[in-house]
Amino acid sequence: MDERLVRVSKYLARHLRHQPENIGVELDAHGWVDIDTLLTAAASHGFPITRAELEQVVAGNDKRRYVVDGGRIRASQGHSVPVDLDLPVVAPPSVLYHGTVARNVEIIRAEGLRRMARHHVHLSQDRETATRVGARRGRPVVLVVDAAAMHAAGHEFRVSANGVWLVDHVPPGFIRW
Repeated sequence: MDERLVRVSKYLARHLRHQPENIGVELDAHGWVDIDTLLTAAASHGFPITRAELEQVVAGNDKRRYVVDGGRIRASQGHSVPVDLDLPVVAPPSVLYHGTVARNVEIIRAEGLRRMARHHVHLSQDRETATRVGARRGRPVVLVVDAAAMHAAGHEFRVSANGVWLVDHVPPGFIRW
């Protein structure tokens, strides 16, 4: 993705996941906003985005961060603003992965994985994705989550449109080091 499209993607992430109010956009209860409304708001706040650029970002994003449904768009997951993605509870694979960095390991050992400012803890179905996620902030540490045991213990899992597994919390007893 070229530099301009990376900037567009980051702009969309900021305003569809964290700060829609900064450009005067209101997400509906499930995180959706009308595409024309979003493009108009972006332009009026000094960051014009063409429909073609938006379509390129949605289609070309390797993480499939955005979902388009007719004339509306939303972020697949990762919101810090209140939204209900309305994802069904599903049985997870037996093992999922979480990428982090070494400086977080001690607190994770004590408290498990917490959602922090987001709605869910994000888990990956493969080690490679978790490694990439952890590498964004330093040398990655990949944690193995016993998702089957968590599910059997009553924890609810959901999976976003882009394949990210979501759970409220991963207690330390379900993490393999």
